[in-house]
Amino acid sequence: MLTKDLLKQVRQIEIKTRGVVNEVFSGEYHSVFKGRGMEFSEVREYQIGDDIRSIDWNVSARFGHPFVKIFEEERELTVMLLVDLSGSLVFGSVDKTKQQIAAELTAILAFSAMKNNDKVGLILFTDEIEKFVPPKKGKSHILRIVREILSFEPQGNKTDIKGALEYFNHSVKKKSIAFLISDFIDEDYEKILKIVSKKHDLINIILEDPREKELLKAGLIKFRDAETEEIRYLDTSNKEVQNFFKQKMKERRDFQDNLFMKSRVDTVNINIGSSYIKPLIDFFKLRERR
Repeated sequence: MLTKDLLKQVRQIEIKTRGVVNEVFSGEYHSVFKGRGMEFSEVREYQIGDDIRSIDWNVSARFGHPFVKIFEEERELTVMLLVDLSGSLVFGSVDKTKQQIAAELTAILAFSAMKNNDKVGLILFTDEIEKFVPPKKGKSHILRIVREILSFEPQGNKTDIKGALEYFNHSVKKKSIAFLISDFIDEDYEKILKIVSKKHDLINIILEDPREKELLKAGLIKFRDAETEEIRYLDTSNKEVQNFFKQKMKERRDFQDNLFMKSRVDTVNINIGSSYIKPLIDFFKLRERR
């Protein structure tokens, strides 16, 4: 990709997503992702109405009258974006591919975090860890993250969610908000998902293409698996083929829904053929009510 074209894409995404953040998401993000604890700030003399549990007995004894501890919310958070760049992400039967939508979603989350003065980090993965960008603040850092997703050329082609979560859990010690953005066409990540969700605030963002839910009836079609390069011919107009495809997609969705519910991991389903704004707003509202 030419540098000029890349910068144009980054600029377009910045304009679009920052507008969405300013108009829609900044308040919701701040309400949902508050500081994760309280830190000691200072002591002051006791006032009527203060909680007696906050009295600092050592200071009070030293001065002969009660003092209370004042705490402030720990505002700064760390947001980690785990983005799948496997072969299946280059698929898109509509105007954009899953990878392009992933870049826009990442920008929205990153700019929201920036407005909240949070650090943002990035892990790009396929069936290996492709890139790790340590958490930092600032607009230039956010734009770098967007550039990486749009232009990075991965070495791997398959998907290893287990490996990505293990790397994240090992590399990021501080409790973080982690958005895992993928189409989740993978298996054998159940155990590590539960482990990570207990340590971090993990949110899964599932990218789906309309054609992955239902086959287009177009007769005999040649299919190439984007991750394995395997080629198959399918009669998409055959009723048995249609039913088999629908059943497999339903089984995968049911498995994921059950796993994520048991693991207490929130999920946002994004159909790349529709606007992603409503699903994100619904997610923020759900978390705020909770």
